[in-house]
Amino acid sequence: MLFFIVKRLLSGLFVTLSVVVVISSIIYLAPVDPARLTFGQRSEDRAVEEKRAALGLDKPLYVQMMYYLRDLTPVYLSCSELNNYKPKNVVFRINLSSCSFLIKKPYLRESYQTGRSVSAILGDVIPYTIVLALAALLIASINGIFLGFIAAINKDKFIDSFIVGISTLGYSVPSYVSAIILAIVFGYLWSSWTGLNMQGSLIELDDLGDEKLVLKNLILPAIALGVRPVAVITQLTRSSVLDILSQDYVRTAVSKGLIYRKVLEKHVLKNSMNPIVTAITGWLASLLAGAFFVEYVFSYKGLGFTTVTALLNYDIPVILGCVIFVSLIFVLLNIIVDLIYIWLNPREL
Repeated sequence: MLFFIVKRLLSGLFVTLSVVVVISSIIYLAPVDPARLTFGQRSEDRAVEEKRAALGLDKPLYVQMMYYLRDLTPVYLSCSELNNYKPKNVVFRINLSSCSFLIKKPYLRESYQTGRSVSAILGDVIPYTIVLALAALLIASINGIFLGFIAAINKDKFIDSFIVGISTLGYSVPSYVSAIILAIVFGYLWSSWTGLNMQGSLIELDDLGDEKLVLKNLILPAIALGVRPVAVITQLTRSSVLDILSQDYVRTAVSKGLIYRKVLEKHVLKNSMNPIVTAITGWLASLLAGAFFVEYVFSYKGLGFTTVTALLNYDIPVILGCVIFVSLIFVLLNIIVDLIYIWLNPREL
């Protein structure tokens, strides 16, 4: 088990490193000058060049990437005779003969636009996105499993065809389209009946400038974000339950006179969970990554809203910080899924 976890962690680290290299290459090669965006289009060329030098944008691409990876790595060998780099966020230091071995926190740098630490920015917005993703996943899981079971036990009946048709339609509609429709209909046209806002975040400022929790602003984004996973979980649950119902041991249990509800609970439910667990955990990572445009439609100040805003402003450190976080979420959740598989079926180890 320990060897398996270490192997998966190393492969996850390689995936994350690959994502950082590919995404940073695309961003740095784009024909946009972040330094000029910082000052404005009418800024003096000399000031822009000085800013580019301060940000390290005047160096070749491979040098910029190496510097960024050097800031990200949790370990570093510092030799003052070889370079004048001073690592930040040092946690532990071992002094050697001419060098020092450092253990440090990953440094995500500062925002080009605000000057704030990227770690602080992510720390402020990530909890909002996690709450939104979990709310959407809860809606999707409950409704998807329920509808899938109803469709499976009523196979080839009208309710089965209706649920399959609705789930197919739900999966075909992009999340941002659902978000726009929900915002216009329930947040604007019918707002006097629903009491919901067209736009708003989980934390808002009142008239006195104090922060307050506005839970109703979570409803529409969570529904919009959960539409597609509801459809996927519904159809996956239906297929999995139908497959289990066709097994010999289930037919034997029914033929022995066991109550059909008990057969569904004890034999069908647990044995049909493997693909459903995969879908649910996989969708959690997808919801964290796919909340970008949904959050922007509702002005929900989470990770997605921050990422889109950073892309519009070409704020490279914030963009890379958001991408790294999302890639880490995918890697960690895939490892968790593998461990759940082993727990459900130890023979797969």
